[in-house]
Amino acid sequence: MAPSFDHLREADLDDDEFNEDEIDFSDLRERFDVQLDKGYDTFVVIDGLPVVNEEQKPKLVKFLLKKLNTVGKAREDSIYMPMGENDKSLGFAFVEYSSASEAAAAVRSLDMVPLDKKHTLRINKISDIERYGAEGRIKEEYVAPEIPPFQKREHLKWWLKDPAGRGRDQFVMYRGDNVGVFWNNEKDQPETVVERQHWTETFLQWSPKGSYLTSIHARGVQIWGGSSWSKLGRFPHPFVNLVAFSPTEKYLVTWSNRPISVPEDGGDGTLTADDEGKNYVIWDIESEMPLRSFANLEPPKTEEGKPPPKQQWPAFKWSADDKYVARLNPGQSISVYELPRMNLLDKTTIKIDSVVDFDWAPDTVKRDGVKTYEQLFCFWTPEIGSNPAKVSLMSIPSKEIVRSLNLFSVSDAKLHWQSEGAYLCVKVDRHSKSKKSQATTLEIFRVKEKGVPVEVVDTIKDTVINFAWEPKGDRFAIITTTEPVAATAVTPKTAVAFFCPEKAKGAVAGNFKHLRTLDKKNSNAIYWSPKGRFVLIATIGNQQSSDLDFFDLDFEGEKPESDKDLTANLQLMNIGDHYGVTDIEWDPSGRFVATWASAWKHSMENGYHIYDFRGEVLREEPVEKFKQFQWRPRPATLLTKDEQKQVRKNLREYSRVFEQEDADRGASADLAVVEARRRMLEEWYMWREEIEAETYEEREALGLPQDPHAALLAAKTKEVESAGESGEEHIIEEIVEEVLEETEEIVG
Repeated sequence: MAPSFDHLREADLDDDEFNEDEIDFSDLRERFDVQLDKGYDTFVVIDGLPVVNEEQKPKLVKFLLKKLNTVGKAREDSIYMPMGENDKSLGFAFVEYSSASEAAAAVRSLDMVPLDKKHTLRINKISDIERYGAEGRIKEEYVAPEIPPFQKREHLKWWLKDPAGRGRDQFVMYRGDNVGVFWNNEKDQPETVVERQHWTETFLQWSPKGSYLTSIHARGVQIWGGSSWSKLGRFPHPFVNLVAFSPTEKYLVTWSNRPISVPEDGGDGTLTADDEGKNYVIWDIESEMPLRSFANLEPPKTEEGKPPPKQQWPAFKWSADDKYVARLNPGQSISVYELPRMNLLDKTTIKIDSVVDFDWAPDTVKRDGVKTYEQLFCFWTPEIGSNPAKVSLMSIPSKEIVRSLNLFSVSDAKLHWQSEGAYLCVKVDRHSKSKKSQATTLEIFRVKEKGVPVEVVDTIKDTVINFAWEPKGDRFAIITTTEPVAATAVTPKTAVAFFCPEKAKGAVAGNFKHLRTLDKKNSNAIYWSPKGRFVLIATIGNQQSSDLDFFDLDFEGEKPESDKDLTANLQLMNIGDHYGVTDIEWDPSGRFVATWASAWKHSMENGYHIYDFRGEVLREEPVEKFKQFQWRPRPATLLTKDEQKQVRKNLREYSRVFEQEDADRGASADLAVVEARRRMLEEWYMWREEIEAETYEEREALGLPQDPHAALLAAKTKEVESAGESGEEHIIEEIVEEVLEETEEIVG
């Protein structure tokens, strides 16, 4: 090894020609000087090792190397295992990796990993030990930590047992600086559950099962819950812009457009130097600790004149059971990470050239003939040269392609999963050879059927601007337009089309057929009830039109002859209008739907409306500076499918009970109004008696007659009598209406 500048001999220098102070040693210093801070970042300390003697030591080192080399490169001579006075190891070792990133990966992936049945590895970076174990931070003598007494936590699902016994749902409203959670009382004033000022700084968000309410602040994210609405967790990611929960509420993703900056003193220690410069953090909700952080990806290059692509959200997408989370690197690969360790599946990314988009199945799908555990996701790649576009289904963890479909003349594609993962619809926009005209085809993968067959719905000549599956069903609706899709002053004319399967024997649904098309509409949004059957077709974000059309796809009336072989009977139930509506959301029961005009988007007639599933307006409330309305989600039912069928079978019996409760509640409400009016009348009588008594005393004190009307009446009577005696005549005219003829006609 070449000597460092500190060891150069004086004989090697000519004092006559060179001045030592003028020599630039920066290149040598950069190459050979030891940077302690950087050097320590490549070292880790491994604790929890078995105690061995000198003879057993080489065997343990080789066994340990197999574990260490799964995340990086470590050599046998880079492991230092100190020995005690009794010639036995002390149960820990120091390991040097080739880079700081490998050392960080070892801490992240190997900490708490079992070495054998009796020993579990504990791995920390030396730099962390220096930071947290510096002088004054750790006491010389061990003091056992105080274990706080057990405190029973509030039940996170407490609201499911409505105190009123009516099965009501809750919602949160953000108005001005005020945030409130309320019970839905249909036509009546919402019942306040909790209300606080400045509860959030930007927006609010429920977790997928309704356990937590998330508030966003400059210093991070907080979650709230329980009947007392206490703080249940804090995630200190500064300047968060967006948050997303995993499906089972185990994990939380936060994103900020500002890279993380960790203070020199380490702050509160939650985010470390490894998180410096990152934008995404994935958190474990129970421990409130970060699992891993990621930086923004470099945006793909775009053609000149075209705007840059929008920020993709969610950037991390979850499997239905929270065991995997994946991230797309556009045009290159998909990275699948295993939870909770956040290590790459099989230690490698899935390389897919030119990949555009992907999406997980929203439920764990059990394919016909497949008995092993799997999660599915789909992805698509565009046409490149002579290679066709392709849509593929991949099984995880095997990474096996279970179905692939080649597509030609593709301009764009969108992936739409049905809520139970039974179907995947790929909306394919195709262009003609001249690229002057476009058409749309719907390629539907029947995922649960053997071999995953693909059905092609008839070509749609117009541009499809919206597509939505019926939740837990096999029907869907689309909105099409003949006009170019762009921001225009005049609302484009659209058409709404409904599709459903044919009737078929057995459990397998029939082929998808066109049910009905409604032309000359302005609609641009589809909102299915979470329970299926009912759908709201709306026009949102438009100041000229705000139509709300409520449809029933299982109408119990007479079915047209043309629809006899189809599994739907379409009926328009009601038409509504909410001027300036910006957002729409069904409640989790599917009984009510809320529409609101948010001040975030415009300042005209802000407020909210609540409708029932038939489109009847229950409540309209204009609210100044109204920002946000969000129903509280419910967890999935605990009833089995057989128990649910039994409930539906006896629905009429349950309905009688509920209808009687509604009638009693209405009668009690009427009785309460009558009682209130009676109290007001009695209060008025009492007030009048008090005023009359005061007036009597005042007149007596002033010497005035107690009844001034009696004196006036006597004077008037005397005047009339004197006028009669003088012989004057008074003519009194009387107008009498007489009905000559009356007929009654009944219009059928």
